[in-house]
Amino acid sequence: MMANDTPLMEARGVSKYFGRVIALEDISMDVKAGQVTCLLGDNGAGKSTLIKIFSGVHQPTKGAMALDGEEVRFDSPRDAIDRGIATVFQDLAMIPLMGISRNFFIGREPTTGVGPFKRFDVKKADRITREELDKIGITLRDTTQPVSTLSGGERQSVAIARAVYFGAKILILDEPTSALGVKQSAMVLRYINRTRQQGIGVVFITHSVHHAYVIGDRYTVLSHGHSLGSYEKGEVSMAELEKLMAGGKELEKLEDELQGSGATNGASNEAARSEGSTSETVG
Repeated sequence: MMANDTPLMEARGVSKYFGRVIALEDISMDVKAGQVTCLLGDNGAGKSTLIKIFSGVHQPTKGAMALDGEEVRFDSPRDAIDRGIATVFQDLAMIPLMGISRNFFIGREPTTGVGPFKRFDVKKADRITREELDKIGITLRDTTQPVSTLSGGERQSVAIARAVYFGAKILILDEPTSALGVKQSAMVLRYINRTRQQGIGVVFITHSVHHAYVIGDRYTVLSHGHSLGSYEKGEVSMAELEKLMAGGKELEKLEDELQGSGATNGASNEAARSEGSTSETVG
């Protein structure tokens, strides 16, 4: 699906301070329909703070957020959800011992009956859960089985499917593949691609440049609360992204130091061998 030129969501010069601590400084980026925007950075880069601003947990100290070109302010996560922004955090907001269909509708349970006889509509919940999971290739024997019986990749896919079902226009994924193996990560990346094809704007937060480069359309790299730039896929290579994430200048400095240390050690060892050889000759 072709992406709309108008961003679904924008961060316009967003800064966030906690007292004297600068968590973010002048961050600008946007998310477009039908695209995956990857947010990259090492630990402490400011990724978590930024997505909490996107999802209404924090409000920016400076700058503004915009949806469809209109400036907005989220005073709570509910405000963001009501505007179509769904965030899937690493803990997935699931109860492991509760059934899959109950987890799928947690907080938004369908009901049947009226007044004091209103109750959870088990049949409707099971039918919708089964249909939605069938769409992403997860076939269930029993929708009441505990969600803990699913693999890590399946749990991530269920959380994403839940957000899409409830009308997300923008889907924010916080490190969805960080604790998964290769096969499970591939399952999640395939489903992110399906979500993109539905015209949903996806923000994919990750440490893995390889996963980002496979699925991403655009990349924003953060370091110590500052943006190192935003790039289209054709504008930057995987190696360049890795270098930006790892702190290219710091690594070059370290490499020079190590090479210098190696040369010094090599010269010292060579001198020691020469001295030993001379001693043997004199002796």
